[in-house]
Amino acid sequence: MTTAEARERGRAAFETRAWERAYAQLTAADAAAPLPTTDLERLAVAAFLAGHDDESAALQERGYRELLREGRPHAAVRCAFWLAIVLINQGEFARAAGWLARADRLLDDAGRDCAESGYLLAARARQTVAGGDPAVAAEMFAEAVAVGRRHDDTDLVVLGRMGRGRALIDLGKVPEGVALLDEAMVAVTAGEAGPLLTGIVYCTVIDACRATFDVRRAREWTAALSRWCDAQPDLVPFRGECQVHRVHVLRDQGAWRDALAEAGRACVRLSDPPGQPAAGAAYYEQAELHRLRGEVAAAEDAYRLAGLSGLDPQPGLALLRLGQGRVAPAVAGLRRALDETPSPIERPALLTALVEALLAAGSVDEAAAAAAELAEIADSARVPVLAAMSAYATASVRLVRGDAGAALTAARRSWAGFHEVDTPYEAARARVLVGLACRDLGDADAARLELDAAVRTFRRLSAGPDLDRLRRLTDGGGAGARPGTVGSGSGPGLGLGAARGAGSVSEAGAAPGAAVGLTPRELEVLRLVAAGRSNRSIAATLVLSDKTVARHVSNIFAKLGVSSRAAATAFAYEHDLVAR
Repeated sequence: MTTAEARERGRAAFETRAWERAYAQLTAADAAAPLPTTDLERLAVAAFLAGHDDESAALQERGYRELLREGRPHAAVRCAFWLAIVLINQGEFARAAGWLARADRLLDDAGRDCAESGYLLAARARQTVAGGDPAVAAEMFAEAVAVGRRHDDTDLVVLGRMGRGRALIDLGKVPEGVALLDEAMVAVTAGEAGPLLTGIVYCTVIDACRATFDVRRAREWTAALSRWCDAQPDLVPFRGECQVHRVHVLRDQGAWRDALAEAGRACVRLSDPPGQPAAGAAYYEQAELHRLRGEVAAAEDAYRLAGLSGLDPQPGLALLRLGQGRVAPAVAGLRRALDETPSPIERPALLTALVEALLAAGSVDEAAAAAAELAEIADSARVPVLAAMSAYATASVRLVRGDAGAALTAARRSWAGFHEVDTPYEAARARVLVGLACRDLGDADAARLELDAAVRTFRRLSAGPDLDRLRRLTDGGGAGARPGTVGSGSGPGLGLGAARGAGSVSEAGAAPGAAVGLTPRELEVLRLVAAGRSNRSIAATLVLSDKTVARHVSNIFAKLGVSSRAAATAFAYEHDLVAR
């Protein structure tokens, strides 16, 4: 194959998005004879999209030097901008800042009446957002859009709209921000933007949808991103992020088994090479699924990996602690996270979990204050899921305060919101609150219907902890507990903590301990704990390892909603589990 043929085949592969083939062909052509700068740019982009990040950065640096030698400083500035983007993706922020500063000085000599000045403005705006000033950044992005329009640069216009939309969302101006992001997505899905920018826009917009709990948009744009990734089998960046978004959508839709499998694949993909920015989100999604299914040890491990990857594992970790009966650590973790989260739009998931934790701690007035803040954010954002979350938190507080009528109104509003966007888990948990309010109002038949409907959904989802709590609640266990909001991590959650007697939804003829969700082996362990036996003694009696007994004890504490052996013993005697 001649050099010209390799170059032409590389160009053709680039146009068809066969990134690995484009990289191989253009690399071969470059080895035979140095590529012209236009093909060098193609090679750098293909290298990045095929996963050769170091090679892509080296090619961009070489392109920058070649463009300067050719006397094309503005093109060199654009090259430096995309080099900085590649470096930011690798986490090399200092090098990226250095290249942006070099490009900025180059424009001082070459002149700033050009599209490239808008690219650098967008880069500085991104740094301003990271510095905690989204209001200033939003204006800078708007100016970048104006520069793009003036110089007829579609990529710059899309980049500026995307940045401004995300900054406005950070300011709590959700409808205005979402409109700009939708406009950017229309250009991307129409193929008007370059491949690198397309991937950036997809991930930014879907992340914004998740941040604003806009379930419908997240589903729509995630499906579009999946199609885009599937059309490029060689694509390496963005594919892992796509998987994380897909996991979240599957979890919302109630397809937990599929979501868990996809989360596992995402974690594997994003762990090699290490340090990929989306790895923390992948581990967090995995942890949330394990938590919802009652797989405590696996959830602990995944939350730890999320934290090691740089992602704060709240509110999920606090909800796990709450399920273990460790209320004080849950409250402390959530308060710390909220103190570090000034942006209104990033607070709802934390506030939802805090309402639950404070109710569990008996701090009803503080829970009401957190619910009020959540309501204020929801009213401003005008997003259905946020409104449903707020209604649920409000209903929880009203129910604890004994205002069952007002609680019922808010709980029904919460169920309607979750049902409207087809999130079955959250809708089922809202029905639990409806059932509790009906029961407090004396309508036992309506309460039974609501609670039975919730049980059917929990069984279908394999939501073990929720089934356990609901069985305890309806069987009269835990009479002193309070309703709360056990959150799903990225969005709403509901509480199952209160029990006031009446009506059972547990299976007829269940084995001893089944009403509280204990397995036969866990019941054996509980009886020995109640007899005052140590873990080592229990292990010897049941021919188990110490580690296995410790795991059983931890699961028993979580299912009973207690935090000590003494409390577990008291529970066992109160519910005749020992006498049996």
